[in-house]
Amino acid sequence: MGPIPSTPLPGNAVSRRRFLSALGISAAAIGSTSVLSACGGGSSGLSGDEGGSGGGKKATLNVWYHQYGEAGTQQAVERYAKEFPDATVKVQWTPGDYTSKVNSGLLSNNGPDSFEGTPNLQQVKADQIVPLDDILADVKSDYTEADIKSITVEGKMYGARIVDDCTLIYYRKSMLDKAGVKPPTTLDELVAAAKELTTKDVKGLFIGNDAGATPAFGGGSMLGPVLWSVGQNYLTDDNKINFTGDNVAKAMMKLRKLVTDKSILLGAPTDYWDSGSFTQGLCAMQYTGLWAMPIIQKAIGDDFGVVPFPAFSDSVGKPSTAQGGWAAMVSKKSKNVELAKKYVKWLWVDNTKDQEDYNLSYGFHVPPRKSLAAKASKLQSGPAAEAVKIFNDYAIAGGTTWTTEMNTAWGDAMTAVIRKGKDPDASIATAEKAVQKILDKLLG
Repeated sequence: MGPIPSTPLPGNAVSRRRFLSALGISAAAIGSTSVLSACGGGSSGLSGDEGGSGGGKKATLNVWYHQYGEAGTQQAVERYAKEFPDATVKVQWTPGDYTSKVNSGLLSNNGPDSFEGTPNLQQVKADQIVPLDDILADVKSDYTEADIKSITVEGKMYGARIVDDCTLIYYRKSMLDKAGVKPPTTLDELVAAAKELTTKDVKGLFIGNDAGATPAFGGGSMLGPVLWSVGQNYLTDDNKINFTGDNVAKAMMKLRKLVTDKSILLGAPTDYWDSGSFTQGLCAMQYTGLWAMPIIQKAIGDDFGVVPFPAFSDSVGKPSTAQGGWAAMVSKKSKNVELAKKYVKWLWVDNTKDQEDYNLSYGFHVPPRKSLAAKASKLQSGPAAEAVKIFNDYAIAGGTTWTTEMNTAWGDAMTAVIRKGKDPDASIATAEKAVQKILDKLLG
């Protein structure tokens, strides 16, 4: 699995890898490139104490993060780290290919004690991460079902949520009002609205320069939503293929109609994780992340609303949003596993003041603790409050077994149908065969 770079992007400065995480695709699918055999290149831990607390000296914990796009986030986690009383916490802030660095670090004696990521089955099978049930048990009910699913592998919880992100359809109120179009609640309504809102200068909808179909370079925005719209997912809870069937094929063809109607924006200056196309009036609706909201609000005021990705129909499926974001995890190779767990609990479970600060003072995220999100002042009204409601009601986690290879196979099917007009049943069958082969190898 190739790395997906974490370079800042214009506008709302979101990385491709981070957006994929926000699509509900686990770390297994965005770069845990076979953690069972990862090696090499450009990976090193921080120098300093090797751990231990002999002679009364505090132990050192190395804590790794990917590079967030929002200004102030690095300084924030460094400030939190200094306040931990029981260890010297060294923060490593990693630009570029964070995933490969973590994969190598988990195999190394110089890797992180705690790190940011999303648990996956490969890491568990390789005995690389530590269960955190004991520090999460008392607050488990304060997380959404999707959050718990995103950190649970084979019945155990391996991560404490740091930030929650979700995806939304943003729409320009003035453009919809002028065209007499209501925000869509079904796929048919989405297709019809996109066509109606398309003019000589404005496209009705932006779901990515790849028509939402191709996961390479951060594309593939529709790989999850097309399944969720019909009440399905990549895999079932017991790891059976769940992307087949007539409803999935029909949903794919509805997205194909967006292409043939020429109602979606293609060739935009930046891709769908960036809000620039929406704020510049290149499209009337855009599928992007919650983090874009402050930028959008600053650019166009209150001339926007948000809705979840729609259900297939009034009787099939339900609205959805991707459960995305990050969790704090503990490496099995840490020399101070219990101390690392204590730090994770101190900061990301118990310290609600810093959790609110990190989620809402620099970028725009939903604090994972439901009780905290419910009282955060910035989330109490307007589109922000609606986004939190959408997240709580409709967030779907992609699952911890889905891998990059599986995602590529499913993306190939979506690309064949949506962009090239190929037969959906045949394309789905090809993907099913490829994914089943990967599953058989992974699950033994």
